[in-house]
Amino acid sequence: MDPDLDQLRALAAAVEHGSLDAAARVLHVTPSAVSQRLRSLEAATGQVLLVRSRPARATPAGEALVRAARQVDLLLADAAREVAPAGARPVLPLAVNADSLATWVLPALASIADDVLVDVRREDQTGTGTLLRDGTVVAAVTTEAQPVAGCRVTPLGAMRYRPVAAPALAVRWFPDGVSPSALANAPAVVFDRADDLQHAYLRRRRVDGTPPTHYVPSSADFLTAVLLGMGWGMLPDLQAGRHLGSGALVELDPAGAVDVRLHWQRWALRTPALDALTDAVLAAARRELRPVRP
Repeated sequence: MDPDLDQLRALAAAVEHGSLDAAARVLHVTPSAVSQRLRSLEAATGQVLLVRSRPARATPAGEALVRAARQVDLLLADAAREVAPAGARPVLPLAVNADSLATWVLPALASIADDVLVDVRREDQTGTGTLLRDGTVVAAVTTEAQPVAGCRVTPLGAMRYRPVAAPALAVRWFPDGVSPSALANAPAVVFDRADDLQHAYLRRRRVDGTPPTHYVPSSADFLTAVLLGMGWGMLPDLQAGRHLGSGALVELDPAGAVDVRLHWQRWALRTPALDALTDAVLAAARRELRPVRP
């Protein structure tokens, strides 16, 4: 197999943008040209590489070639940067969970912003593996400790979450302290339907049923909702610390703290841009996250 770079880019664009027509617009060619490139690539590999659904998606074999296409583009961008230092900066797509993005990751990205451009995909920390596997991102902050194929993994540390609430809500719903019956009735704030932190805490406290729930799918707005007394929620110390110190929030259950271990997964491919991104993220994690024992 000796795939043409234009063929690989056609496949990657169709997967990223969801259709052959969209890929054609991005590549500045006709849809028929994209279709021809894909047919030629599938003929060369002897496999179906793209499911022509809405949106289009790669088959497992196609995912491997999408990763290859993006790795080649990253290598070429870094090479161009070395040949012409004033040239375009390489673009690094990465996946980061909302709480990390709102607390410790952005300063890390800012430290390398003069050298690379980042394309951040906000994704729950448990769902970033899929984006790595299909080649959508080159690196991710994730809870997955097992390396994705073609990636290297480095432990980052842990974010500690605590059940907290505004003082007025705590007085109203937990006058006698936290109990299963009180938790069953008190309103909770949950990030989205993939967020299991609050429900995991309720299961540990043996709470039956689901309490009244507000869904607020933004890290900053989640914090605001808890501060406003809409409900209690699991907040990371990096976000809640100063509000606990000022008395704007109270900790409901000192025994209820949970550490979420995070890892850095990146392509095994070595490029100056990807190495710089990794160094910046690891340095920020050492400063901000809780160390964990192996």
